Parts: sequence; structure tokens; C-alpha cells
Amino acid sequence: MMFPTDYSIDPATLAKEVEDRGFDSLWFPEHSHIPVSRESPYPGGGDLPRMYVHTYDPFVALSFAAAATTTLKLATGICLLIQRDTIHTAKEVASLDRLSGGRFLFGIGGGWNREEMSDHGTNPKTRMRRLGEQVDAMKALWTQEEASYDGEFVSFERSWAWPKPVTQPHPPVIVGGMGPTVEDRILEFGDEWLPQRVGPDNLEEFVERAEKLQQRAADAGRGRIPMSLFGAETSQEALDGYHRAGLDRAIYGVSSGDRDTVLSELDELAPLVAQH
Repeated sequence: MMFPTDYSIDPATLAKEVEDRGFDSLWFPEHSHIPVSRESPYPGGGDLPRMYVHTYDPFVALSFAAAATTTLKLATGICLLIQRDTIHTAKEVASLDRLSGGRFLFGIGGGWNREEMSDHGTNPKTRMRRLGEQVDAMKALWTQEEASYDGEFVSFERSWAWPKPVTQPHPPVIVGGMGPTVEDRILEFGDEWLPQRVGPDNLEEFVERAEKLQQRAADAGRGRIPMSLFGAETSQEALDGYHRAGLDRAIYGVSSGDRDTVLSELDELAPLVAQH
């Protein structure tokens, strides 16, 4: 995962280098803008990093990444869907999935920057209800010949919306978050879970949550829920724990640096691919 910015290695070059080293996927996050009132601090502590202010639109950046690669999966990690127009975003997802040959992973979340989402007309208190409606409406646009939707936040009359995604029935909707109700959202409208900040110190707690999620999925008549960990640690203790927890994918971050800096970081991470 990297914040693709106007001062770092370009998305196409990055994607090619990531694919050449055997990594499974490349994840780009999203911030449309950063209101000055929230420039500092942020939930991670300390000053807001420069990259948050300079990041490219993820769908534009991933399009360049798609054109430069052939097998690499391309992912939003995460797309702030609650700040976006539902119909336009459904079109972008379908277009990128189709043009990439079905390589797109749709990571979504509710975000944390309340001022940012408010500038888009989104009420932070109702953003999770909005998120669920948006996903349901997008699924209708992706899968139905003539789609319509009538909800609290999303509404449109019978419509044609093409192209449809190559991935059937649609790209996986990967729900990010570690809040106490994230499992409810995964079971309601998600296909996979994108947890974060899991290491040896809280691994047992995560294993318990993961087991409960899988049991709830089974009780609901669903198959196993895949899990991709955002911001994984590299220690052997952490890696062993991730295997024990049943994680399907460990996602590592690299800095929004220049080409030489980022390639050096990729080279340090590459042995993990060979091991696992």
C-alpha cells in the first residue's frame, strides 16, 4: 500500500515494480481534500502526514497501474464511498474492473475525517447507513439490466448502466475497519474484511473476533469470509500469528517517496513473498 502523490514514484512505475517482485496486490487510499481545521492532529497521533494532502484520486492512479501490469490485483484501500456519488463510483468500479481484466478489489470504509466528509454533504452520524445503501445500489447497477433504487440516501429511477464488471457478480466489496460493529456491516453488504493494526500484542483478541465472524457467517448460510490485514507487521511472531488467525493477505505499506526510496523498501519486503 502506498499513498500515490504528485511528489512520489508514479503509479505505473510502482505497479510494475510491485508485480515484478511477486506481490499479490497494490492498494491506494483516498482523501479528496483535507480541511485546514483537521490538518493536525489526526487519529494516528501527531501531525497529519504530507501525503494525505497530495494523494491522487485512487481510480485514476489505479488505471495507470492497470495499464502497466498484467496480473497484479488493483485495490482501493480504502475508497471513501460516503464522500462520493454512488452512480459515478459504480461506473468507475465497473470500468476499472473491465479494463484491467477483472483485477479490481473494492476496499471501502466510512473514514475518520469528519470535516472532510461534511464538506461532501455527508453527516458523520449517518455515514454507515449511507455506506450500506450505496453498496446495495451499486450492486444493482452492476448486476441488473435495468436498475433502480429507492432509499434514504440513494434514489434513482429505472436506468441502464454499462459496462458491467468482468468479475461476477461484481468485484469483491472489502469492508475496512476495526470498530465494534464492523462485523455487522461485513455480513450485511460486504464480501471480505479489511482489518487493521493487528500485531502480537492484540493478536489473540483479533483471532477471537475473526472466529466469531466466521461463525456468524456460517449461521447465516454464507461461506468463509476472506480477510486481508491492512498495515501488517513483518516480525516472524506476527507472521506466525497471521497464519494462525487465518488471514488471506498481509498488506504492507511503503512510503510516498521517490523511486529509489520506494524500490529499496520493496526489496526489503520482497523476501516475505518468497516465504509465504
